[in-house]
Amino acid sequence: MKKTDKSMFFLDPKDMPTKWYNVLPDLPKPLPPDLHPGTGKPVTPDDLKKLFPMALITQEFSPERYIEIPDEVRTAYQLWRPTVLHRAYRLEKALDTPAKIYYKYEGTSPAGSHKPNTAIAQAYYNKAEGIKRISTETGAGQWGCSLAFAGALFGIEIKVYMVAVSYKQKPYRRIMMEAWGAKCVPSPSPDTKTGRDMLAKDPNYPGSLGFAISEAVEDAASREDTHYSLGSVLNHVLLHQTIIGEEARLQMEMAGFYPDTIIGCVGGGSNFAGMFLPFIRDKISGKRKNTRIICAEPESCPSLTKGLYAYDFGDVAGLTPLLKMYTLGHDFTPPPVHAGGLRYHGMAPIVSHLYDLGLIEAKAVPQIATFQAGIQFARTEGILSAPETMHAIRVTIDEALKCRESGEAKTILLCHSGHGHVDMAAYEAYLSGKLEDYAYPAEKVKEALATLPKIPA
Repeated sequence: MKKTDKSMFFLDPKDMPTKWYNVLPDLPKPLPPDLHPGTGKPVTPDDLKKLFPMALITQEFSPERYIEIPDEVRTAYQLWRPTVLHRAYRLEKALDTPAKIYYKYEGTSPAGSHKPNTAIAQAYYNKAEGIKRISTETGAGQWGCSLAFAGALFGIEIKVYMVAVSYKQKPYRRIMMEAWGAKCVPSPSPDTKTGRDMLAKDPNYPGSLGFAISEAVEDAASREDTHYSLGSVLNHVLLHQTIIGEEARLQMEMAGFYPDTIIGCVGGGSNFAGMFLPFIRDKISGKRKNTRIICAEPESCPSLTKGLYAYDFGDVAGLTPLLKMYTLGHDFTPPPVHAGGLRYHGMAPIVSHLYDLGLIEAKAVPQIATFQAGIQFARTEGILSAPETMHAIRVTIDEALKCRESGEAKTILLCHSGHGHVDMAAYEAYLSGKLEDYAYPAEKVKEALATLPKIPA
């Protein structure tokens, strides 16, 4: 590779990747199948037809290494893609580190995050199948905004169930969804039986992503004109996000370096998997076996570092298939930290599988330390990052400081998943000293794991 000291690396739109990368055929051991909650047998495509278009179901199970990106999707991507790869020279200088820090910035999408990479694709495939309405859930609101944006592009009605605590914390996300034409309600809501039952039981229930999923799935299952859409976790969602890593590979070649360490935040796992999956094939093949891949998660929702690798529901009500994943238990109710996009009880099966195989690492970081890192990033690189992204920035800074101690000039690649322009309440809480750390208690984890479903023989 020819090395360069440029600070920004642009791809011409004509050079944007034309295919998504599917890691399934390259896994050293097959991914454990999703199970039907009633029979305990592996889920089949027919089991999913009520919720998803057949194109997405095919992608979920596909043995093909590469999936062609439809022209209509690539055209929509070009509203903001390819995204820029930056060299963080100012941050490197502030840290006095010999490490080279690069970050792929996904905050230039219309919704401000990586989420439209799959929202566009899912809306397109639903439209092609004649679907007129989609129900979904959202945590911090980034996914809800992205699907609302995609729905506007393809003329599809969107209904979003937003975790109640985030609905209150982040009103501007709701307004963004409404501006794009979506309807957004706090979850639990009176619009579903699942929601009504919870409100009767606990009117002050703060909600969770798992609960919002239950409402969105119930909504879709109750109507003939509606499909369900998920913003993370499932295989086809991670597949669509690999546009990030495929672009990053080309841009790192332009920079003349291959990353020694790749870092990203994880809740369900989509943004970071989208970055590292196109690189992990080199690690699996042995070409780059020493590359470190580090998942940054919150101490308040530590599914990888404190969860159990087991079959569990993806939602609270038990309406979804059973997924083999690192989980805190589907009854897990997270504390109201500001990184709402990371407040999910389980990790994507692909990410969980790779972690179980020892191919990737995980680190849990506290909330205040992540904001400290986010502020330092803002004051050096200029970007006000989303609270979710700050977790990855924290780990990136920590790894760069280790390089300062060791003298190693390692190359670090950060997946910067989005900006925090509508997260000013979180910034205000930190800057005024009101922000608190939440370390999820071990006894609460044990309590939640006690309700894991029994798998039929």
